Amino acid sequence: MERALHIRDDETEQLLNDVQVKYGYDFTSYSRASLKRRINRLLLLDKFPSVAEFRHHVLSEEQYINRFVEELTVNVTEMFRDPSFYKTLRNEVLPILATHPFIRIWHAGCSTGEEVYSMAILLHEANLLHKSLLYATDINPGVLETLGKGIFPMSQMKQYSENYIESGGKEDFSSYYTAKYDWAKFDEVFGSKMIISTHNLVSDRSFNEFQLICCRNVLIYFDKPLQDKVLDLFNESLEPLGFLALGSKENLKFAPVGRRFKQFTGKEKIWRKIK
Repeated sequence: MERALHIRDDETEQLLNDVQVKYGYDFTSYSRASLKRRINRLLLLDKFPSVAEFRHHVLSEEQYINRFVEELTVNVTEMFRDPSFYKTLRNEVLPILATHPFIRIWHAGCSTGEEVYSMAILLHEANLLHKSLLYATDINPGVLETLGKGIFPMSQMKQYSENYIESGGKEDFSSYYTAKYDWAKFDEVFGSKMIISTHNLVSDRSFNEFQLICCRNVLIYFDKPLQDKVLDLFNESLEPLGFLALGSKENLKFAPVGRRFKQFTGKEKIWRKIK
């Protein structure tokens, strides 16, 4: 039986440096353990005989860089993931946002967009979608293509429907999409309220002022200095009294910018900008 190929620390650094120089993707502040896991998975999936050949392929085949970036950045996501989080948004955050004449929400590191569609459904049910814009950004153009189409596997809909009901949804979830063969296409009214764009949290700056920023289960892949830098960016991008929502394992408590925020609820990772 062949031994699985593993990339060494020095090979990882060389590869990341080369990718940054050639393509401009900066992964140098990402968690090394997470990156190595994902690179090793790619070596296995694409059956490279050596790390050297893998590196050569990444740097010489320009089509392959999209796959490389996708494997390194795609986060596992689902609609209405952590239903209690969405219940809190539905019952406690959206009634406050409803007082604004216009609502801007940023989903940073949105991956394939299941959470963006979840938010659009919440806004629709609160009769707020007509005066909202959802900005959906990710470093990876491949996942944004999926988001733009609004088409997701039919096999996931049972789970998504259960999450939706648990989050306080009262409608028939299947009324929001059209089923065709193995796919579910969501109503275009949702997609029409989304602005989809590539954005690199490592290097790109603030581009608007938002009432709510959602960046869930992205910061866990970054090292501490980069986490702090991204949280600074979110602080710059939030209007006073705006909301910041992070993933269940992410926290503002030890970040320099944390003193500008107050946790909005005891259980969910939602903060409000107070300074």
